Amino acid sequence: MFTKILIANRGEIACRVIATARKMGIATVAVYSDADRDARHVQLADEAVHIGAAPSRESYLQADRIIAACKQTGAQAVHPGYGFLSENEAFARKVEEEGIAFIGPKHYSIAAMGDKIASKKLANEAKVNTIPGWNDAIETAEAAVKIAQDIGYPVMIKASAGGGGKGLRVAHDDTEAFEGFSSCRNEARNSFGDDRVFIEKFVEEPRHIEIQVLGDAHGNCIYLNERECSIQRRHQKVIEEAPSPFISEATRKAMGEQAVALAKAVKYQSAGTVEFVVGKDQSFYFLEMNTRLQVEHPVTECITGLDLVELMIRVAAGEKLPLAQQDVQRNGWAIECRINAEDPFRSFLPSTGRLVRFQPPKASMWASDTQHLLGVRVDTGVQDGGEIPMYYDSMIAKLIVHGTDRNDAIAKMQEALNAFVIRGISSNIPFQAALLAHPKFVAGDFNTGFIAEHYGQGFRAEDVPHADPDFLVALAAYVNRRALQRSAGITGQLRGHEFKVGEDYVVVSLADDGQHRRQPANVSDFEEKSGSSRVRTGNGSYEIHSNWHLGGARIRGTVNGQAFSAQVERGVGRNPLAIRIGHNGTRLDAMVLTPRAAELHALMPFKAPPDMSRFVLSPMPGLLVHVAVQPGQKVQAGERVAVIEAMKMENVLFAAADGVVSKVLAAQGESLSVDQPIVEFA
Repeated sequence: MFTKILIANRGEIACRVIATARKMGIATVAVYSDADRDARHVQLADEAVHIGAAPSRESYLQADRIIAACKQTGAQAVHPGYGFLSENEAFARKVEEEGIAFIGPKHYSIAAMGDKIASKKLANEAKVNTIPGWNDAIETAEAAVKIAQDIGYPVMIKASAGGGGKGLRVAHDDTEAFEGFSSCRNEARNSFGDDRVFIEKFVEEPRHIEIQVLGDAHGNCIYLNERECSIQRRHQKVIEEAPSPFISEATRKAMGEQAVALAKAVKYQSAGTVEFVVGKDQSFYFLEMNTRLQVEHPVTECITGLDLVELMIRVAAGEKLPLAQQDVQRNGWAIECRINAEDPFRSFLPSTGRLVRFQPPKASMWASDTQHLLGVRVDTGVQDGGEIPMYYDSMIAKLIVHGTDRNDAIAKMQEALNAFVIRGISSNIPFQAALLAHPKFVAGDFNTGFIAEHYGQGFRAEDVPHADPDFLVALAAYVNRRALQRSAGITGQLRGHEFKVGEDYVVVSLADDGQHRRQPANVSDFEEKSGSSRVRTGNGSYEIHSNWHLGGARIRGTVNGQAFSAQVERGVGRNPLAIRIGHNGTRLDAMVLTPRAAELHALMPFKAPPDMSRFVLSPMPGLLVHVAVQPGQKVQAGERVAVIEAMKMENVLFAAADGVVSKVLAAQGESLSVDQPIVEFA
């Protein structure tokens, strides 16, 4: 067994590998870029080596520097994690040639299966059903349009070396095919150093189900059940679960056996994933094979009780698999939510910056621990006060729950999301909570088009119906009552003029258009020590008990005897009186006023926000890589204006209306902030 390994990655996966290595008594070496000097994975590792500047192409994609770091520290093996160099055949081969073990498949397996074009050809030769498409690299956008027309729209344009949703577009017409080809090529070149692109038929209403396989150097190969990964947004997985609520035992067995046969055909050693697209009739087609550990591997670990990272390390060290196919278990139900640095209320645009608060829910399961299951696990590479840089993937953390069955897992995940506090940047937690509460998700009735179908026009807080909206109003009134009690207790008040706390309030919900809803609330039976009150509002009566303290971002307690978790924020935006309540994906921004103050507030004139329609604004923090217009140019609605790069994704900005460019206010190569003007129209 190795005594020291180097992790050629960053973030949560680097921390995940360190956890297992520590359990096995193996020393670890981290590598880091300028942006990650103070990152969590650097602090957790036994040693750390600096490998370059912030952009990944100048650090985490520098194979020679990583190999040099192995030699410098005496690391006997490299774990590549996922992304970066994990599926790079040249890197795996060079590591092996230098006498260092690669904790992953052999380079020839990566060459055969990691390349999407080569893997489809090999699958065809092995008589595995594959989706119709053009499996050779396409040279020009014009050729891409012609091929797409021949296959028939819609088509999927994919980077050959792609993964994680990068370098992937769906085109429904010639224009989208032309634009998609160019964007895919650029993203693939920037993220993977390989700009080959191919096209295949897009199967509508598909399920995305993948099989986890595990092979060793002794010819053994098994499958560890399946993962359901159909909940995707722009082809990036959002929620994963194991097992799938859709497939039958017969389909599971057939898919598993086919995945193993494919893995054996390339002498696969290590953990890998064979991805399938599954039709409504449970027919399935080989999609691709990921020759690495998957982001969603924890759900498989929960239901099987296996540590996949440990098994990868043992296989790389030459050990045989410790179990056969008949020994693979399937216990309970696991769900994983990817917590991303993106703003769901602003079209899911990337959100970078400092984590002012990062308070995950209380964990009862941990990475590398296969003994404590049926609980909550948080895999993350960040910590309170840490920075989310613009150079890398948007994932902040993975939230994993394991329940006795699917309904139990959903309930656990909803409570865990309610208790997950992130401040300073935006996250997709409200969106995740809304997905989990959607009746079709709860029923298991969904496919890869689920998010596009139900949230095609974006995601708004008011689009998420709360099961009991009066509870949010009651909680706002309760929080305000607790704050007022503190004010009443301040010493030095003039005798006879002390601050008196009343029981009657009006909760004024805040809306951008000035159409505020007002709802009376009565807060009685207040007990300061026990933190209990009875709140009557609307048609409900709520007895709330909580030990919440002022300044706490998370409020836990009971309401009418039932446990709850919610989030509270005071002083939202520029309004010091505003209280924000978040629960089950629904957000209430409100002021809690006395009845007289509410009367006066209703008389206040509404101040409309300034008209910014003449400007093209940066919708996110990012790098301005291209400005497509110049002063004096006539621009039509829908015409490309600028391209911004953030978190390894290209974002194209288009003109909303016809106009003439008056000024270009930002230069190519400039780092932009949110809502920074780029172009002004006359």
